[in-house]
Amino acid sequence: MQGSHTPCAARGKAALMTEDLRRLMSLLDDSPVGLRDRALLLIGFAGAFRRSELVGLDVENLEFTPRGIRIELRRSKTDQEAQGRPVGIPYGAVADTCPVLAVEQWLAHVRSVLPGYDRGPVFLRLDAGGRIRLARLSDRGVARVVQRSAERAGLDPALFAGHSLRAGLATSAAAGGVSERAIMNQTGHRSLTMVRRYIRDGELFRDDNAARGAGL
Repeated sequence: MQGSHTPCAARGKAALMTEDLRRLMSLLDDSPVGLRDRALLLIGFAGAFRRSELVGLDVENLEFTPRGIRIELRRSKTDQEAQGRPVGIPYGAVADTCPVLAVEQWLAHVRSVLPGYDRGPVFLRLDAGGRIRLARLSDRGVARVVQRSAERAGLDPALFAGHSLRAGLATSAAAGGVSERAIMNQTGHRSLTMVRRYIRDGELFRDDNAARGAGL
């Protein structure tokens, strides 16, 4: 199982695919750590966010709507003019892997400890006892969450990093037949070259694979 993952096109790490996320979610509990990690993994995947974008999210950047969460991404690696861009996070088809519900549950916990918390980082640090610290989770903290979750699911943590979420969304979407344009809209990529590397990886085992039709 560990050797079956697609390397991330950008950094040589494995893409965390949809089926991996499902397994990871089944292993997380409703403790403060579990609630935060579930929200971080699911929204990081669904938004195809870079680590810096994920930890840079503030509560005031999130608008909950009947269709999901509208996120105003304020800073981006490729956003030279710092204009930001909106990202839509739709409701998932299954409650256990719904990024919108996961974020709602995490913020509900935060507000049970910090009433009226409506400004500041979405993803806060937790101490060893699971208590909230008023400090933004670091880039490295995202990687630790991904690696710890992968290890819990029986995967090799050395294969994964924070970028595995972004690569996983692009590759999983390509495997599901999502268009280049739609993938680029979500990831914020401006170069077709990089996106097409994910798409090529995602299409390797689709139904029209030549070997599948060879009668083996």
